[in-house]
Amino acid sequence: MAVLQSPALAPTTPDAATFWADADRHLVRYGGPFTPEIVESASGSFVTTADGRRVLDFTSGQMSAILGHSHPAIVETVRSQVGTLDHLFSGMLSRPVVDLARRIAGTLPDPLEKVLLLTTGAESNEAAIRMAKLVTGRHEVVSLAGSWHGMTHAAAAATYSAGRRGYGPTAPGNLVIPVPNAYRPDHLTPDGAHDWRRQLDLAFDLVDVQSTGSLAACIVEPILSSGGIVELPPGYLAALRDKCHERGMLLILDEAQTALCRTGSWYAFEGRGGEEPVVPDILTISKTLGAGLPLAAVVTSAEIEERAHERGFLFFTTHVSDPLVAAVGNTVLDVLEAERMDARVRVLGDRLRAGLLDLQDRHATIGDVRGRGLLQGIELVLDRETKEGADALGALVTRRALDLGLHMNVVQLRGMGGVFRIAPPLTVSEEELDLGLDLLDRALGEAERELLG
Repeated sequence: MAVLQSPALAPTTPDAATFWADADRHLVRYGGPFTPEIVESASGSFVTTADGRRVLDFTSGQMSAILGHSHPAIVETVRSQVGTLDHLFSGMLSRPVVDLARRIAGTLPDPLEKVLLLTTGAESNEAAIRMAKLVTGRHEVVSLAGSWHGMTHAAAAATYSAGRRGYGPTAPGNLVIPVPNAYRPDHLTPDGAHDWRRQLDLAFDLVDVQSTGSLAACIVEPILSSGGIVELPPGYLAALRDKCHERGMLLILDEAQTALCRTGSWYAFEGRGGEEPVVPDILTISKTLGAGLPLAAVVTSAEIEERAHERGFLFFTTHVSDPLVAAVGNTVLDVLEAERMDARVRVLGDRLRAGLLDLQDRHATIGDVRGRGLLQGIELVLDRETKEGADALGALVTRRALDLGLHMNVVQLRGMGGVFRIAPPLTVSEEELDLGLDLLDRALGEAERELLG
């Protein structure tokens, strides 16, 4: 039987030994290995382990705790709300739910105004895809290679970065198009630039060939996170929207990790400077909305909602419209608005990017720096010319960083190097950002010396 702890890191006290033995005996393993630390508490940008170590969390938990851990306003809301109104029959409504729906709509451009409150990103994407199929009367769904939309049926069928093998057939009608990765382009213009327009044209030529005439929707992330922090090129979303609408498809944007100021704007679809905002037909929000608690939303237009309702849209789940997490969502919006978090993240994002570019200057193994705001990544390579991947180096840097007191998350995909996802809380201080960069610098140096000499 596999052992969960790392001998080099896991504490060896009797209590810790019992903990890891129990974990090994009773926990179902659901992904990669568990981090070899027993976490006792968390506050702000740090988690504290059983042996008293404070570890800087550069992942915001599961990229969700955007206000840091145990934010006082969130703690107070949970304590108050759980003692007043926590959970209801799913057909009942409460003030936190209606307030949050109204306020989410208020952060969005027309015509996005109808909101369904759920729990996870997978659930919100499941509902969005289900709605798109019902409204269009079609069933085919297009998504990007490298995508991650969740582990439920339709969401998993539209996920290509991992988890497709060994489970039998997915939902019929799922089609994949290539990721427009500027660092590893598969189409070039005559002058050597990334030709994503030709790639997209060819991709939809293949979609049209494969389609049975039942194209319902395309679901994409504005920045592919599990796909290696790949930001869609300027103009790509607008071109993709046009491809969809020409075919009668709905465009679904999955902003699980990019919504609510993470990228320096309230939503990533608002674009970068000078770029056209691309308003989706259906928007899904999840991780950031609950600031670490299970809260998600599907947002669409009144027209689409009306058509879905007329056709009997059904998504009746145990925790739809739950008041407790809705109250938390309202508090999240309170904090984001009061602290003008979008502007704050733009400043911090510039500081983070400058620090990462400085590391790139000093570490030849950093092939690329990319991302936006406080969702950025570095891709490790063995050779900048060939862009040969560096999976072993990425794994070692992760371990060394944890030794030094920095929790990092590395994504390792076929055909790419190790890509670190860097997503600290939006409340992170400049000093904490600088500390994280320093620890990453040291971890890179130590790992490079050990592996590469």
